[in-house]
Amino acid sequence: MAGVAGPAAVVLVSGGLDSATCLAIARAGGFRCFALSFAYGQRHEAELRAAERVARSLGAEQHRVMSIDLAAFGGSALTDRTIAVPESATPGIPVTYVPARNTVFLSLALAWAEVLQARDIFIGVNAVDYSGYPDCRPEFIAAFERLANLATRAGVEGSEQIRIRTPLIDLSKADIIRRGLALGVDFAATVSCYQADDDGRACGRCDSCRLRREGFVAAKTPDPTRYR
Repeated sequence: MAGVAGPAAVVLVSGGLDSATCLAIARAGGFRCFALSFAYGQRHEAELRAAERVARSLGAEQHRVMSIDLAAFGGSALTDRTIAVPESATPGIPVTYVPARNTVFLSLALAWAEVLQARDIFIGVNAVDYSGYPDCRPEFIAAFERLANLATRAGVEGSEQIRIRTPLIDLSKADIIRRGLALGVDFAATVSCYQADDDGRACGRCDSCRLRREGFVAAKTPDPTRYR
């Protein structure tokens, strides 16, 4: 895909399995990809090093890491170390939900997209194998897309509407893995664990690890995750 001269797109890249596949899909679709990651006060900072690896290996034109302090508010096991990461499935919205995270992330991606004159923003949210997060639902994405076209100069004056693209929204974890493998994603370079150690090794017990492990089993392909 070297030398892609297509339209620009901002792609949210966390360093995990889903966002890596999302970036690969955007590249395969002919987009010039501008990868955006966030240091938001998360306990699992190894994902940022994974995001750098993913962006580089999948040919992102640029990769930026923005620092925002969602840990200042807390309210999530991912931003408040006094709240334990659960190691079994729980009903309802889990404590690993970070309040307003995708709203904040998409808002900042929208700002960069305006500067780049990009009309497409990719985010790897999924409504099938997900952890119960309200900001991963199709209804949320549709509402944010409407907001994006109401609240921006690009949306009001531009000849094209801004699109929030969610290519994984209806896929199972196994389907995401199969799609990523077909597009050359190195899943060994990704980190999904909610409490990975500094070397990126996964705990193997949290909900994210469970969904990832079950996905590889269902996809009938070896799991390259490094567990501690």
